[in-house]
Amino acid sequence: MDSVGFKAPRQAAPKTMTSAKIVVAGGFGAGKTTFVGSVSEIVPLTTEAMMTDASTGIDDLAATPNKSTTTVAMDFGRVSLDEDLILYLFGTPGQERFWFMWDDLVRGAIGAVVLADTRRLADSFAPIDFFEDRGLPYIVGVNTFDGVLQHDLNDVREALSIDESIPLVRCDARERESTKQTLITMVEYAMQQWLAVRGMNDPRPVG
Repeated sequence: MDSVGFKAPRQAAPKTMTSAKIVVAGGFGAGKTTFVGSVSEIVPLTTEAMMTDASTGIDDLAATPNKSTTTVAMDFGRVSLDEDLILYLFGTPGQERFWFMWDDLVRGAIGAVVLADTRRLADSFAPIDFFEDRGLPYIVGVNTFDGVLQHDLNDVREALSIDESIPLVRCDARERESTKQTLITMVEYAMQQWLAVRGMNDPRPVG
């Protein structure tokens, strides 16, 4: 207390920074590397390698004839959703021969974004089954290549046989704001699932 009887104002406690891990999964060529790169605040770490004749007959390039590289381990990026929350993004390799790495990549993650390419929608089944089997919250982002949504989202949901409670959103992996909104949806859904398990409710939005 000072000489005139007033208390000096207290300094505000420093805000606590929270970080979380998000996995970005999907089939071969679904846009995972582009998704991570479009939103990352740091130069993203990629493990892309040139495709060679060894992949002939293994990697289906029918829908992506201009694709010349492929992720062989993971993509990594970082993004701040607000001043209190940092997300670390881990993109999985899409080809089946690299799936043995997925269990390590998802360890400690709060949830996942499954990128769906409607040109090859069947490639989304394996990632969806993977996360459902492990009880990890996930959402589905329908990547709009060339900015065009080829199918109604309700039709995509029905084709993938995913529950109405699981968010399914349109996104453009090339656009930072679109990618960021998809991540916000993922974090909010993961929080809802976490609170539901504990019988709590917190309506506060993220971001």
